[in-house]
Amino acid sequence: MEQKNNLKSIIRPYKPTDKSAIVSLFRFGILEHVYPAFFKAMSHPDHIGMTLSVSVAGYVLGGSSYFQAVLFGGAWAFLVYYCCHEIYDSYLRRKLNAELADIQANFSDNQANGFWVAEMEVNGQSKVAGLLAVVKSDGLDANTDDAASLEVFQLVVSFNHRCKGLGTLLVETVLEFCKEQGLSRVIVEISSAQTAAISLFRKLGFTVTSVNSYIHANYLVSKLARINEIRMEKHL
Repeated sequence: MEQKNNLKSIIRPYKPTDKSAIVSLFRFGILEHVYPAFFKAMSHPDHIGMTLSVSVAGYVLGGSSYFQAVLFGGAWAFLVYYCCHEIYDSYLRRKLNAELADIQANFSDNQANGFWVAEMEVNGQSKVAGLLAVVKSDGLDANTDDAASLEVFQLVVSFNHRCKGLGTLLVETVLEFCKEQGLSRVIVEISSAQTAAISLFRKLGFTVTSVNSYIHANYLVSKLARINEIRMEKHL
């Protein structure tokens, strides 16, 4: 596969020397969604009503105390924040202890999978500015040929290098890889808080096929966080 260049950026396969930079970027790319998810959850009508109810309860129980009202409302908001953080943090821990524990073995040495990094020149030095990995689908849909599909493992672009086309280049590299492998479909499962990534995948021809409650967490945690899992697909 030809390497892609855009200004002073390059998309290339993962190298073992990238490991520490990849882990740091991946950690940032996952946890940065906590606050957007929290604010989105707190703006939901149900949560707004609950916040007001809890605050009123604190005001009454505290003997008309505004401090108690704020305290009760703050406790409720903290609980929602904890649930949002727990979902992304547990996902991060799970991936760091599984796929990212040995990137070389799980991606580079596995011809069915792939791992690419976006490298940019900063002050004369090359730095890892983005990553995208794909893994072979594993029974995602019993009614389709998943053997002819790959699933996007994760797409992350560092904050300082966004809006420079790196995300597009990474996804296009994956699409070329899939075509070379004779695959017919690319799948991505992404959280509802990742609005920029959702917009990018739409722009590149992915369509939403399902929206479900986040199932990889405790039911109560998922319910309070109000984070959905969005599945998108592109047929090649």
